[in-house]
Amino acid sequence: MTAGRSGTAWTFAYVTMLFFVWGAVTAVNDILIPAVKAIFALSDTESFLTQFAFFMAYGVVSLPAAALMGRLGAANSIIVALATMIVGCLIMPFATIVREYAIVLVGLFVIASGITLLQVAANPLSASLGRPERSHFRLVLSQAFNSLGTVIAPYLAARTLLQGGLFEAGPVTEAKIAYSLGRIDVAYVFIAAVIAVLAVFLYRVRHEITAAAPSAEKSAGVASAFTSPWALAGALAIFLYVGAEVAIGSAMVNFLEQPDVFAISAVQAGSLVSLYWLGAMIGRFVGSGLLYKLPAGPLLAVAAFAAALLCLTISQISGPAAGVLAISVGLFNSIMFPVIFSLTIERSTAPASATSGLLCMAIVGGALVPLVFAQVADASGSRFLAFLVPMACYLVIALFGWRAARAPARAKVFANSLH
Repeated sequence: MTAGRSGTAWTFAYVTMLFFVWGAVTAVNDILIPAVKAIFALSDTESFLTQFAFFMAYGVVSLPAAALMGRLGAANSIIVALATMIVGCLIMPFATIVREYAIVLVGLFVIASGITLLQVAANPLSASLGRPERSHFRLVLSQAFNSLGTVIAPYLAARTLLQGGLFEAGPVTEAKIAYSLGRIDVAYVFIAAVIAVLAVFLYRVRHEITAAAPSAEKSAGVASAFTSPWALAGALAIFLYVGAEVAIGSAMVNFLEQPDVFAISAVQAGSLVSLYWLGAMIGRFVGSGLLYKLPAGPLLAVAAFAAALLCLTISQISGPAAGVLAISVGLFNSIMFPVIFSLTIERSTAPASATSGLLCMAIVGGALVPLVFAQVADASGSRFLAFLVPMACYLVIALFGWRAARAPARAKVFANSLH
């Protein structure tokens, strides 16, 4: 019995390490956006295509990834996912050599395809590694380490991508462009090396992970998730949450550096993006404790409503206060993804693997909602008014949390589907 508990805890630690890695890789996009905007002379909407390419992978790859996980199992799927991420990272230096923004987008799509497979494998694995009634706690705790990655990565990336070159004062020169392109190479080669080390380590312990992981549901069709109203509702909530969070994070550097907000340099604004994700990290650690005592549905509703109020306020004011409030939204984002995920798994009539595949596919919201945000900003000439887009998203999420609080969990089905 002791060995079994030790094996489960060990597996949970490895899964949580993966949460950290994909959080860090995803957060680099927030810093990459102002970098490519300067290098390729892009509009807000054009630069946000980086997030479109990245998060579109979730819409394209999630359902095939769920089927692949059913065939390969969690451990082998994780290795394949990490190898895919390495390939995507190595596409980026090629893109800078030929100076093609379109190839940058291809590289981001490949990286995100690997992360998609990681999410499909790791989210239900984290939720299932222990007692079913503590699923919220485990998933929020794993997401807290995901947030740690998102805090560290923007700070380091800002000092890699937004210093020197085109971000120095003076006219644009060929040497400055070449330098800024080279910094992208440095960032993604380093990321590829870190992932490679992690992949080798996880490959060596793949048998232990397989032994501790829940069995894959090979007989469950992924399409079955579309027959469950709660799976569809959860997918909508995930779509809107990820879209709102990514839209705000993507706009943060250019928003904070505006003269009518903080009036600071790009590298300073990029460093402050870490505070946005730090709020999410702190909120997830605190939230994992609150979920021991408070029901998940009402807590989600309160957090989402608070985020909506912040976005409404930002749309109506300017100055440093607007910047502080924009950063503060991260705190209320903190528990949304893991709680929406586990609330949906508990109430869905579809198998956990099928529901997980649909929920991960819904992360495509990170591709579409930010584009709406950018188009509103470009059309109105105001990044302040664009905050009405995430405000609407958070209001729908608050409604989901309120509705989930009134619908009982299908506890036995949840336990059986994961174990």
